[in-house]
Amino acid sequence: MNPRSLTRRARTSLTVLAGIGIAAALTATTIAPASADKTTGPQRPKPTVVLVHGAFADSTSWNGVVKELRHDGYPVVAVANPLRSLSGDSAYLKDVLAGIEGPVVLAGHSYGGSVISNAATGNKNVKALVYLAAFLPEKGESAVDLSGKYPGSTLGDALRPVPFTNPDGSQGTDLYIQNDKFRHQFAADVPRDRTDLMAVTQRPVAEAALAEGAGEPAWKSIPSWVLIAGQDLNIPPKAQQFMAERAGAHTAKVRASHAVSVSQPEKVTDVIEDAAHSVR
Repeated sequence: MNPRSLTRRARTSLTVLAGIGIAAALTATTIAPASADKTTGPQRPKPTVVLVHGAFADSTSWNGVVKELRHDGYPVVAVANPLRSLSGDSAYLKDVLAGIEGPVVLAGHSYGGSVISNAATGNKNVKALVYLAAFLPEKGESAVDLSGKYPGSTLGDALRPVPFTNPDGSQGTDLYIQNDKFRHQFAADVPRDRTDLMAVTQRPVAEAALAEGAGEPAWKSIPSWVLIAGQDLNIPPKAQQFMAERAGAHTAKVRASHAVSVSQPEKVTDVIEDAAHSVR
């Protein structure tokens, strides 16, 4: 075959291939942005999750939950609850919430449930309330009232009262769980080496805080989620069920001690994120 004919054919083939390449590039240019628009639109920021511990615990009781939430991209604030009085603790939490921009999912454990119920009332940024083995008091009810509403709490026999003096000179009483009873009473499903540390570092609650009546509850106007701890010896499970039903809360149950945020952080996180998914 003539060499020039071969050259001509080669040029023709290259021209065709180049044309196909240009067409493919143009097609990709046309299609790719449309496909990207469907999958990479602007993401709505996730709500801030604010965690409030209860009596006989501190903010480190949320460590497992914080780890899970942060892994899933949620901003988290674990509040140091003073445990001095329901009204004072609620006022403190209100100030913390006032410093957070955007929507909030507010979660409380145990007595922390009473605190979040008080503090969230009237706060438009709080979009969901989560109660974890916690109190959901009606106006005027106290933690003492609700823990004694149904049989099953053995907390009273496990407590150690310690008198203290308030700044104004009046006398108060701090309540601790006795160290040798702490694991059985508070965290029976948590390894002993950890509960030994929890017993030593527990934060006492003022007796007056547990006896103080609640204000107008936020769960009447804000959607709520409840996790019932089925082996709770502080707040009887029947009391938790009663409060959840009264509030019309989304309810889940778990086989856990009162220290559910420590023993079941994954389940606690699931409930909190269920609440967070409702935020629009």
